[in-house]
Parts: sequence; structure tokens; C-alpha cells
Amino acid sequence: MSKERILKVLLAPHVSEKSALMADASEQYVFKVVSDATKPEVKQAVESLFDVQVQSVNMINIKGKTKIFKGRAGKRNGTKKAVVRLAPGQEIDFVGAE
Repeated sequence: MSKERILKVLLAPHVSEKSALMADASEQYVFKVVSDATKPEVKQAVESLFDVQVQSVNMINIKGKTKIFKGRAGKRNGTKKAVVRLAPGQEIDFVGAE
């Protein structure tokens, strides 16, 4: 996989209360990823960008909601998330403050 693709696979960390609890309790981190990303691509991207060992990757497809605005039906875009479990003792620091 090219270096350019590695940089484009991960869009952002998904920040929520549930993802923070997962990070503290079981060394799992949640990322928003591009819609055509695969598990091996996400694993390679996280390992190269954060210099950690990835144990497993789970993918979640979230369908866009159907909404009605002024009597017209529309649909929001769907998203894709990746839940990355790190090897024991590994950690990702998003703040980067020392």
C-alpha cells in the first residue's frame, strides 16, 4: 500500500464518551475512516502513523438517516468507523503534550 493511501485511510479519531471508556478500559480506539477502507489498510495505517502494534480491527458501517425537510424526503450520508484493539501495554496519545 502506498504512503499516500496510508495517510488518507484514517479521517479522524471518533470522540465520544463510549470511545473514551473503551480507550481507558480495554485499549481500544475508534477512528472515522474512508468508506472503502479495509481492515488490513486500517491496521497498517494505525501502526505506521502512531508506532504501535495492532492486535485486531473491527469495522462498523453506519447507514445515513432518512430525514424530511419541508415535505421533501432526503438522506444523510453514511459513515464508516474502525475499532482498533492494541496489543497489551500499547497506548495512543492524541493530545501529544509532554
